[in-house]
Amino acid sequence: MKTAKSSKFWPALVIFSLVGQVAWVVENMYFNVFLYKMFHATPSAISLMVTASAVAAAVTTIFIGALSDKIGKRKLFICGGYLLWGVSICSFALLRTDYLGKLFPAAASAASVGVSLTIILDCVMTFFGSTANDAAFNAWLTEAAPKEKRGAAEGINAMMPLLAILVVFGGFMSLDTGLQSSWTKIFLIIGIAVTLIGVLGFFLIEDHSVRSEENRSYFRNIFYGFRPRVMKQNPTLYLALAAFALFNISIQIFMPYLILYYDVSLQLENYVLIMGPAVILASVFTALYGRVYDRRGFQTASIPAMALLMAGYVLLFCFRHIVPVFAGSLLMMCGYLSGMAVFGAVIRDRIPENKAGMFQGLRIVAQVLIPGIIGPNIAARVLKNAELVANDDGTFSFLPNENVFLAALLAAVVVWPVLVLVFRRLKKEQKHGI
Repeated sequence: MKTAKSSKFWPALVIFSLVGQVAWVVENMYFNVFLYKMFHATPSAISLMVTASAVAAAVTTIFIGALSDKIGKRKLFICGGYLLWGVSICSFALLRTDYLGKLFPAAASAASVGVSLTIILDCVMTFFGSTANDAAFNAWLTEAAPKEKRGAAEGINAMMPLLAILVVFGGFMSLDTGLQSSWTKIFLIIGIAVTLIGVLGFFLIEDHSVRSEENRSYFRNIFYGFRPRVMKQNPTLYLALAAFALFNISIQIFMPYLILYYDVSLQLENYVLIMGPAVILASVFTALYGRVYDRRGFQTASIPAMALLMAGYVLLFCFRHIVPVFAGSLLMMCGYLSGMAVFGAVIRDRIPENKAGMFQGLRIVAQVLIPGIIGPNIAARVLKNAELVANDDGTFSFLPNENVFLAALLAAVVVWPVLVLVFRRLKKEQKHGI
């Protein structure tokens, strides 16, 4: 475990995980707001963007993960990917209604062109982001993290999405997201930051992958994790992935609309200041909670995480006042991040040695592809008849409502039967000393 013992491991984990999640916040949450505010996107347009991005992420991770296994060098893909990821984020600064109106004068409206181009560029950006983060960085983390501290490493990795939300929304809270100039600043600042981190990686990341004889056949290994024989050999891993997919379907039902719900539906003008403490508390909780997995195992760690998530859904569905909304958001965030930590740990623990890259595609299928297709489409149906409000230009926008949290709660209920199967498999492994 040379990399794990190196003093560079933990700083590399924190920096690349945080900056990667900052970029994903822009993609997963800010693009929804961007489409909504600049181009008055409908729920179906937002759902299409999330689904297209999920497909791009899964396909990229499957192919690049196997390629990084064959080459045996994660650093090249991590650093090069972050460099191009940052450039692609900067390109969104060109998506302005005034520019689009001049470039496409024959189009029905600059808004419709803007929606289409945003979805296309989102897929391009996702290709670079998934190459750098989903495929290469996560494979590196699987190999580099010490097994006895897997939960602690996953706790840090899992807390980063909410810390990234705090960084992005806190850093740009003074900007008016109704102005095009504000989005230009956001995309340029985030894009340049991601690019600079890619440069830093050449000095900070230490390769730990091993190029084995099995990994030399690239095309044969692309779909290695999808082979029935491999599934039969690793039943606990695949049951955990199934539960993870259901867990993330629940998350993807409400997450694309969370900021819009705070900002537009609840009209919390200072929601960053209100939600900031919840983000900080949930992040600290998750960083510490990862140790529960290390000490007590998956079953003991996963049950409270699911209970916290569902309790948060109940409060967010039932109440609209600031105090219960804060409490519900805190519980939901704690359950979401701690759940990501314990699922991530149990999955990484059961990935076969020297095949980390091959299995990153399978992980993304469970974390992004399946949830990214099913979750937003459930939400689009839930919000189909949502209340409409008039915009200044005569168009209409929908108001996200609390029903997305009820749908997420029902999806979370479905996770439990699969969790029980995982618990049984783990007990069987323990009994036989596996």
